[in-house]
Order: sequence, then C-alpha cells, then structure tokens
Amino acid sequence: MSSDEDQSVNQLVHDARSPLNRISMNAELIKLILENDMPKEKGIEAIDKIINACQECSDTLQVLSSQHGNK
Repeated sequence: MSSDEDQSVNQLVHDARSPLNRISMNAELIKLILENDMPKEKGIEAIDKIINACQECSDTLQVLSSQHGNK
C-alpha cells in the first residue's frame, strides 16, 4: 500500500471513530437518563443521535470497503 493509500485509510478510520465515540457518549447519556428518571425527550434525542452516528459510520465503512476492500 502506498503512502497516499495509507493516509486515505487512516483518514477513513478516523472518520469512523468519530461517530463511534458519539454513539458511546449518547448510550451513556441514555443510561443516566433511565437511572435518574430524567425527561423521556432527552433519551429520544440521544437515541436519534445514535441512529445518525451509526449511519455515518456505516457510510464511512462503505467508502473504505469500496476503495480498499477488493485490492
């Protein structure tokens, strides 16, 4: 793999980690909401963020697969 390909893969891995971190953070928030009987709306907002972050991560992994998976 060339240096440019390495850099591209590293960028895509970084791009996938970002939504994974948001997923983890929002899952922890939901846990706190449930444990502390906080407003249901806060939990729904966190779940929506998790769903969006999952899609973003999936899109990034698809790009990675398309660019590098069949080489």
